[in-house]
Amino acid sequence: MSVDTVLCVPACDGAVRKAFEVTGVEPVVVQQGRISEITSLKPTNGFSAALINATEFPFTDAMNLCRQLRGRESGVGPIILILDRYQLDDLTFREDLFDDFVLAPLDVSELATRLRHRLRRAGHDGGATIVEQGGLSINLETYQAFIAGRVMDLTFMEYELLRFLATNPNRVFTRETLLSRVWGYEYYGGARTVDVHVRRLRAKLGEEYAHLIQTVRSVGYKFGTNNNWSLND
Repeated sequence: MSVDTVLCVPACDGAVRKAFEVTGVEPVVVQQGRISEITSLKPTNGFSAALINATEFPFTDAMNLCRQLRGRESGVGPIILILDRYQLDDLTFREDLFDDFVLAPLDVSELATRLRHRLRRAGHDGGATIVEQGGLSINLETYQAFIAGRVMDLTFMEYELLRFLATNPNRVFTRETLLSRVWGYEYYGGARTVDVHVRRLRAKLGEEYAHLIQTVRSVGYKFGTNNNWSLND
């Protein structure tokens, strides 16, 4: 299955990156200073969609960018805006320039859902929706995880941590990296937050499957089925 390519202006980090990971799409990031060059970007299969963060640069520039994208000969898929609440009134009479919007501060679940919905309406798959690893099955569309066929009762952050690890199997991540990639760059909690969530996940996986989340001593954690790694913190 091909991966949808989504134009992301002017950055793809924090909640935006997490939403892209949940949705299973590939971002093509164009920094703010290169907006004038966007019309020259022509990926092989075109852009499946565009996500424009209008809180990061002048609103008129964001609207001009939407207009440029609409006017491309090769076209672009649905355009989604990220807005501050005070910008809502400025959308009047500009409804033809975009397809959807979300308000900052971003909610990962909302952005991922809107992006997936718009991609599907435009005829795109939006990437794989089921991840299966060692008895674990994660439905990226419904935000549900199953272990040996039973539904796991997870908080949102437990799900996000499990999803991130399971979609990056056999890779070792430090606690600091997990805090950044799962909780977001704006999170200032201590690294022990990761340890607490790992312990909870292992308990919910059960004794038979707790080994799926492995401790790499003095480094961090990885997801895999190699029982040679330690389960102890």
